[in-house]
Amino acid sequence: MHEPLKPVAVQGHKLKRAGLIGIAAVVVVVGLGATTRIFAKQELTDWTAEQATPTVSAFHPTMDGGQRTLSLPGSVEAWSQAPVFARTNGYLKAWYADIGTQVKAGEVLAEIDTPDVDQQVEAATADLATAQAQLKLADTTARRWDRLVAQDAVSKQDAEQKRSDLAVKRAMANAALANVDRLRTLQGFRRIVAPFDGVVTGRATDVGALIASGNAAARPLFTVADMAKMRIYVHVPQIYSANIKPDMSAKLVLPEYPGRTFEAKLAGTSQSVNDTTGSMLVQLVAENPEGLLKPGSYAQVSFDLPSSGSAVLVPASALLFRPQGMTVALIDGSGRVKLKVIKIARDDGAKVEIASGLSPSDLVVDSPPDALADGDQVRVLDAKDQVANARS
Repeated sequence: MHEPLKPVAVQGHKLKRAGLIGIAAVVVVVGLGATTRIFAKQELTDWTAEQATPTVSAFHPTMDGGQRTLSLPGSVEAWSQAPVFARTNGYLKAWYADIGTQVKAGEVLAEIDTPDVDQQVEAATADLATAQAQLKLADTTARRWDRLVAQDAVSKQDAEQKRSDLAVKRAMANAALANVDRLRTLQGFRRIVAPFDGVVTGRATDVGALIASGNAAARPLFTVADMAKMRIYVHVPQIYSANIKPDMSAKLVLPEYPGRTFEAKLAGTSQSVNDTTGSMLVQLVAENPEGLLKPGSYAQVSFDLPSSGSAVLVPASALLFRPQGMTVALIDGSGRVKLKVIKIARDDGAKVEIASGLSPSDLVVDSPPDALADGDQVRVLDAKDQVANARS
């Protein structure tokens, strides 16, 4: 049997419903795609904005709460140091003290053979004997003529000539004696002696070397230094010069003795500021019983300066060099940058003391980018982020 035919109206209704479902499905798919694209675009926009916003670390300035340490380079010099030159000519006969030798004042360091000076002494001694003989004869003659004048046997003019000749001979004898003394003194310089107790730090001669005195280009034969105490010279910048007080002490650190410090006392200052370096020369004194401090050494000298009590301190890494002056970058409540010109009172190297322009409540950018400008939006790292970045 044949199935009955369905009404045409029923079939049209089903087709219409299927069409509506298809259209709805298309609308849903299109809507989902558009929504996905919109959210993706928004995420991209947010990510781009976030990447364009610089991330910075920030801190609050601290107050100066105690003594500050001023560290400066210093040079170590011997308490006394003397180059020993030759005072006579000749050849080095022998030397008795090498570098590092402890010597006493007046101890012989070397001897010079002086044949030329010895001959000059002999000749000068002979000249002195001749002059003394002539003086004796002139004295006898003058006395005789004085007696003859009393007897009216000779004229007074002749007697005065004899007395004048006696004066000339006496002057010649004195000159000859002075020349002998001079040459004998030069002979005495054959022995090179130490000027004071100390250590021989240099020897620039050897046996047989030609010794010439009075030569401006000559090198010293020996150098002797008194190292029982040492002088330390430090150039203190003018801004700290007022903090250098009498009876002040300092600590010395030398690279060859890591972890060890030496005490030094203030001996004096130049009381003037060098117009070239803008610093004041300070002299310290340190005892050197072990001989560890050496002349010519470099030392790091640390002074403990009194605290001002109200100074605002920031690390030097927070400073920006701008045409209008030294600047720091502050962050306001909305996360925007505000550049502020400051005035530095003192620069301790790692930290600087701000004279004006900052307060402990300000939020300051640390290590700000050079391109940072007024009004820029920034993102501030919190403490955890900063610790993580420091560890990484």
